[in-house]
Amino acid sequence: MSLAALTLSSPLTVSTTTKQKPRPPHNPKPKITCSSLTTQSQSAKHHLLNLISDQERGLKTQNDTNKRDSIIKAIDAMAVLGRNTVTTGDSLSATWRLLWTTEKEQLFIIEKAYLFGTQAGDVLQVIDVDNKTLNNVITFPPDGVFFVRSSIEIASSQRMNFKFTSAVLRGKNWEFPLPPFGQGWFETVYLDDEIRVVKDIRDDYLVVERAPYNWKE
Repeated sequence: MSLAALTLSSPLTVSTTTKQKPRPPHNPKPKITCSSLTTQSQSAKHHLLNLISDQERGLKTQNDTNKRDSIIKAIDAMAVLGRNTVTTGDSLSATWRLLWTTEKEQLFIIEKAYLFGTQAGDVLQVIDVDNKTLNNVITFPPDGVFFVRSSIEIASSQRMNFKFTSAVLRGKNWEFPLPPFGQGWFETVYLDDEIRVVKDIRDDYLVVERAPYNWKE
């Protein structure tokens, strides 16, 4: 945010009878109020959501470098607004629904689900900070689901460490367990009552919204 130019009042003058008090210098730093921050956040958020609205959760972005760069620039702007905020507290606990991502594994499953005679439904992250758990979930309505369980630990005000513990592919009357794989970290660079913006250890990005329901295994 640029600073206004510093301006001073005219030089002090003294009359023959009374001494005038000098006027205080003009404050060059504009006041930052909660309302102005809210306006900035809403504007930046609207811009980001508008950019990703037609990207099919990131499928179309994979082949559009210019669009990807524009979205990441908008994410960086959100990160500036979220700087110095704590995003690893209780407000992180929720069922989060995918709006957009660069994560190739998730996008591959979403795109290729038709090969298995189905299509991907909601893609979720289910986080419980108190219980130190995270589930990454891809649903295949009406009965299918693939989810990966993880343990999580708070690493800083915005960073969570995670470690995959198990994975399950489940149908209506069957379940196929898979071995755990991988660990790393993710940073929630912006968080409010509606959305969450994330960057992870692999320089992948994630934009999610609070789902209107709570997913449980």
